[in-house]
Amino acid sequence: MKLKKIVSFGAVLVLATSLLVGCGGSKKSSEVLNIYNVGDYIDEDLIKKFEDETGIKVVYETYDTNEAMYQKVKGGSSNYDLVFPSDYMVEKMIKEDMLEEIDFSNIPNYKNIDSDFKNAEYDPDNKYSVPYMWGTFGILYNKTMVNDKVDSWDILWDSKYEGQIQMLDSVRDTMGIALKKLGYSLNATNPKEINAAKEELLKQKPLIQAYVNDEGKDRLIAEEAAMGIVYSGDALTLINENENLAYSIPKEGTNKWVDAMCIPKTAENKKEAEQFINFMLDPENAKINVDYIGYSTPNKAAYDILDESVKNNPIAYPSKEILDKCEVFVDLKSDVLKLYDEAWTEIKSE
Repeated sequence: MKLKKIVSFGAVLVLATSLLVGCGGSKKSSEVLNIYNVGDYIDEDLIKKFEDETGIKVVYETYDTNEAMYQKVKGGSSNYDLVFPSDYMVEKMIKEDMLEEIDFSNIPNYKNIDSDFKNAEYDPDNKYSVPYMWGTFGILYNKTMVNDKVDSWDILWDSKYEGQIQMLDSVRDTMGIALKKLGYSLNATNPKEINAAKEELLKQKPLIQAYVNDEGKDRLIAEEAAMGIVYSGDALTLINENENLAYSIPKEGTNKWVDAMCIPKTAENKKEAEQFINFMLDPENAKINVDYIGYSTPNKAAYDILDESVKNNPIAYPSKEILDKCEVFVDLKSDVLKLYDEAWTEIKSE
């Protein structure tokens, strides 16, 4: 399993090889598919398999954040045929007329997507996106360093662990934690609630070791911190690296995120993009991808053929009771986002 978020900045992988089609030798195809995805977020053997099966040449590039992808596509100079935004970014791109409607007659394997992942708030009519992976974020902690029960966001404010607490360097995630701690929504729009979350994080700041991104994972493995915030797929990988680590989704609830496959308006190869989506929804292909990435699949047919140890792992597939307390991030209006950004600026500058 791989870490979804570990990406070398500026890393670009281009797969543009001559293709072997059938048994008669090689031929070059005039069909091309330009894919833009988060780094290390697909089993690249599947790309080669798709090329071999279809004769379509794949040009594959990577980005590190939703925002970087959005800016590249929004700029209009890109020719990407397929992108992989998260839920709130799908919603934003739909609002800004940046996505093509998908022709699902070209994607018969869409039937394999679990109904729980259809008609989502970010794409209520299932017109613009196909779910790719999902997961949560929670607290990864070291069992030898934390003696208390880890079942609430409150522990991140416990002075006993001063200097041993890592928080994400992410405004929505970290503000969301404070909002859930206070009993509010991750998507709060009330200025009083946003301010209350800011005040909570200002109280917490003297206790934290650092606001981190990828480097925090290395510190947790090396036992240089007692606890930190990680995504569920990363949690599985890190626990495999250090058996002293454990993962908890706090009782107040957390974010249940979904990443999706979408076709930008600027796409020049829409049919090929739909072919690739259908290929990735094949149960066997989806299982190969899940086994490689380590995140949770919205593909019911693929889930059914996963190893029992994976299906029964509560980190990858939490109980309905836990998931019912989780929320999906939504795209907030610009005036509300400004409040979040102002609060975050104050927190970081203190």
